[in-house]
Amino acid sequence: MPENNTQPESQPTLEEITSLAKRRGFVYQTSAIYGGLANSYDYGPLGCELLRNIKNEWWNEFVTKRPDMVGIDSQILLHPKTWVASGHVGSFSDPLVDDIVTKKRYRADHLIEEWAQRQLKKGKEEWKDFAIEDLDIETMAKFIKKHEILSPDGNKVTAPKSFDLLFETSIGTIAGEKSIIYLRGETAQGIFTNFSQILDSTRIQLPFGIGQIGKSFRNEITTGQFIFRTLELELAEIEYFFNPEDQNWQELMEKWKQQMMTFAVNTLGVKTENLRWRRHSDSERSFYSKDTYDLDYNFSFGWKELWGIAYRTDYDLKQHMEHSGQSLEYRDPHTGAVFVPHVMEPALGIGRALLMVLTDTYYKDEEKNRIVLKLKPSLAPYKIAVFPLVKNKPEIVAQAQELFKVLGQKFACTWDSRGNIGKRYLYQDEIGTPFCITVDYQTLEDKTVTIRNRDTTEQTRIPIEKLENYIESMLK
Repeated sequence: MPENNTQPESQPTLEEITSLAKRRGFVYQTSAIYGGLANSYDYGPLGCELLRNIKNEWWNEFVTKRPDMVGIDSQILLHPKTWVASGHVGSFSDPLVDDIVTKKRYRADHLIEEWAQRQLKKGKEEWKDFAIEDLDIETMAKFIKKHEILSPDGNKVTAPKSFDLLFETSIGTIAGEKSIIYLRGETAQGIFTNFSQILDSTRIQLPFGIGQIGKSFRNEITTGQFIFRTLELELAEIEYFFNPEDQNWQELMEKWKQQMMTFAVNTLGVKTENLRWRRHSDSERSFYSKDTYDLDYNFSFGWKELWGIAYRTDYDLKQHMEHSGQSLEYRDPHTGAVFVPHVMEPALGIGRALLMVLTDTYYKDEEKNRIVLKLKPSLAPYKIAVFPLVKNKPEIVAQAQELFKVLGQKFACTWDSRGNIGKRYLYQDEIGTPFCITVDYQTLEDKTVTIRNRDTTEQTRIPIEKLENYIESMLK
């Protein structure tokens, strides 16, 4: 698949997205009454609905509809040997520097990347093809020293050192000592450790995949960028197992890349020009991966990873076999051959997907002085808003309540009787509701209602008896 290098249109600022998210109840700062917690957010009434819709679409597309997929929901707390076997203990880290004056911590690679971008803005074209991914931690130290790179506060920084991202905690006591355990850094390991049990309890055969959506935890250094980088994150991961003797891994990876792009564009409704593929360099790619690509999105703060796909070979299953002493091999029911399968891993950050959707659908209608979230109807928290034109006319209110009750059995609906009708429309536009239905005086006469389209603002008169079929056709 060719990489998309088209220059996209400018995006809404992160401040605009953050303001909308807080104002309309998509995302809140967690523990706000205590001053908040860095890199931590809660999803409000609308945010949790949007998040759930994204997850449901992903699960439906990649698990439910596919005969070669099954799902799993593994524990957040796994046996600590799991993370030793996976390589996370001692090698799951980021390059950290300290401001020698303020003692604030920063990602060394981020400081270097921002410095290089400033050079470009100054017209120094030699930095155009600079790739931070090509620098290891020792090279970063030399780079920072050579170019005298400073912290955001203008102070010198320490030499980079590895900062462990894996959260360590403890449970209970064994012989008077606490037992060390880790909050999982990814959902994948719960899939690998359950591999043989899934084989034993199902009739699934290679090639097949195991999907999971769940919370993971990263002891992040970097702050800012809203929900893009958080301490607690939700991943939608697939481990797709196959026999490398029967299936070409490059072809399989290309097939998955096409499916990932199709989901982002067709299911989530994201503009193609705001997406691109980026291949990991040799120094950036994880040691267990033979090839890795990121599907990047053009956020207002630059092209950043949304979805990754890695060919992990047979590394994980072999590691767990070695550390557990248990067989995780596969026996081909047709040939009798016994081997360790290889795996392709597409992994999506759900929070990042939500931030992408908010960014990509945010629209300022200057002519009508309104902000619109042009969400795909399947993702919108509410599909329909039902209004009584006035709230001091009992007959109109009663008819609107009855309509809300009926439609609510089939569609995600919201009720709104506050203020004037114009303000209600603007509010529903901002939260992405595709259709607003108004019960008015004419409804009492001929049993028709007005239905307004969010994107066009056009209003159509529809008989109540035909309303459900009309809405269904418009939501497709």
